[in-house]
Order: sequence, then structure tokens, then C-alpha cells
Amino acid sequence: MSSRILLSIGLYAATLGLATAARSEPFSIGLWGDMPYAKADDAPHIPALIADMNASDIAFSIYDGDIKDGSSKCTDAVYTDAIAMFNSLRAPVIYVPGDNEWTDCHRTNNGGYDNLERLDHIRKTMFAMPESFGQSKLALEHQAAPGEAFSENTRYEKAGAMFVGLNVPGSNNNKVSDEADCTKKSARTPDQCTADNVEFAQRDAANITWLKDSFAKAKANGDKGIMVVVQGDMGFDIPETEDDSEARLAGKDGYAAFLDVLMLETRDFDGQVALIHGDTHFFKIDKPLPDATHMLANFTRVQTFGSPNVHWLHVTVDANSRNVFTFSPMIVAANVAKSLGE
Repeated sequence: MSSRILLSIGLYAATLGLATAARSEPFSIGLWGDMPYAKADDAPHIPALIADMNASDIAFSIYDGDIKDGSSKCTDAVYTDAIAMFNSLRAPVIYVPGDNEWTDCHRTNNGGYDNLERLDHIRKTMFAMPESFGQSKLALEHQAAPGEAFSENTRYEKAGAMFVGLNVPGSNNNKVSDEADCTKKSARTPDQCTADNVEFAQRDAANITWLKDSFAKAKANGDKGIMVVVQGDMGFDIPETEDDSEARLAGKDGYAAFLDVLMLETRDFDGQVALIHGDTHFFKIDKPLPDATHMLANFTRVQTFGSPNVHWLHVTVDANSRNVFTFSPMIVAANVAKSLGE
């Protein structure tokens, strides 16, 4: 064998070894959302949260929606203020939309906006560029071109793990169940409610396509973990002993098709799947799918802190570890009194 061939083999082996080492190197991320809420006076406590995250070792953070509370107006300033908050983080910030900043903007106490116009505004302001927020930025993969429909659905891969952001908000995923649901505390017209259901169906289909594509890509690339981040609580927080899937989805039918696909894809994935969401604000980790007596072993649900608990989660990501994702609550000392209601 010639020396040139031996050198090529050696260089290939060295490159492969370096790539494998880089792929398996553990790293950390942050998870946060549902803050600041004006009604809970969260704003004075955000600087301590940001300082705590900035002092950490996170490679990036993911914000799982609700940049304002559900009782304040959906003014343009809400979105620019959120961008400024995200850009105060040294590490990149991936933003996932919540219901308070678009789905619920039709409510009279939110200003009676056309919530689909607010969704379009989010896409044109919060997703005008392909990169993340933050003082350093990540190049994210998007489902659509910047500013267009579904551009808010994102994807990022690092060291054997995939992170998928999807626009699946609270308030039943913007699905309007009936006339009473349409008009309750709302400025919506019947035509607007019809338009909401058209929007729901189109976005639900797009979300499912992005989810399936993400699992396929993760499998093709040999990823060992997938983190799916949404805002809405899809009906997990009912009594854990409830085994009736229809009862679990009472008032939550807007999530049914998405959950079915998520469970099927998880069963077919040789790795760990973590679903991250906000919406109901109580930190918890469990395995709720499909029900209490039929645990999907490689699926973990994590609900992040939210107002008035201005804290965050530190996640260690290690593709070589048993669970891939290890979650640690980060209680911000300066905000503990707020969490106690003092």
C-alpha cells in the first residue's frame, strides 16, 4: 500500500475521530417562558433572571412563549420589548410563540385585535430574519422563508440532539369549538371565528409535517435525542390516574392530531424525546403519555417555570447518556420572595 493511501486513511480516521468527539461533547441549554407578566409585576425581576442565565454555561436558550400576560393589550410595543429582552442574553435565544401574543388577542381585555393579524405581525417582526435572537446568534432552519406563514417553526441540531420549535399555543391551538367559544369575552365576528378554524387546520397540518420531517432528519443523522418545544399545555394537567384519552382531551381537541403523530414518531425513534411547554406555569417533569398505565418510556414532558415564578431550567445535553436530557431547576435567589408571594 502506497504511503499516499496510508496518509489518506490516517487523515480520514483522524477526521472521523475528531467529528465523533465533537458530536458527543456534552453541552448545556436554558429553558424559560411565560414572563414577564404585567399583572404580576414581573418586570423588576427579569434583570436578575437574565443575569443568572448570562452567568451560566448555556450554549443557547429556548423561550417557550407568552411574552405578556393574558389580560393586557397586544400592542406593537409588546413584541419590540420582547426582542429587547431576548437580545439582553449573551447566548442565542430561540423564540417559540405563545397564545397571549396572538391567539388570545381577540379578547376584549387584550384590545379586541384581529388575532390573525397579530400572528402575521409576529411572523414579520419576530421571524423577519433566519437567525435566533441574543447577542450571539444561531443560524436556524425554518419551515418557511422569513416573515412568511410557518416561518416560526424552527429546527437546530447540535452534538447528537435536535431542537424543534413549533407554533402550538394554548387556548386549544386557536381552534374555535362553537359559537359560545367564539364570542366569550371576545370582539370576534362569526366570520373571524371561521377564519380562525381555517388557520388552525392549515397550521396544524404544517406543524405535523415539520414534526415528521424533523424526526426523519434526526434518524438519518443518528441523533440520540429530540427536544420538541411548544407553548400550549395539551391537556396533561388533569389527574394522572385518568386513563380515558377522550377525557384527557376534553376542551383540548385542537391538539389531538398533533399528539397522535408525536406518540407514533416517538415509538419509532431509537432515542429520547422531550416535549417542553409552558402555559400553566408550574414546573414539573413526568411521563404522561399515552396515559397513567401505558407509559411511553422514551417520552418525557417538562413544563417550565412561568409568572409569578421568575426562574429557569438548566438542561445538560449528552447524546451518550442514558436520558440525553438532564433537567435542573435554577431558582434565582433574588426572585425567591416573589415566588412566595411576599
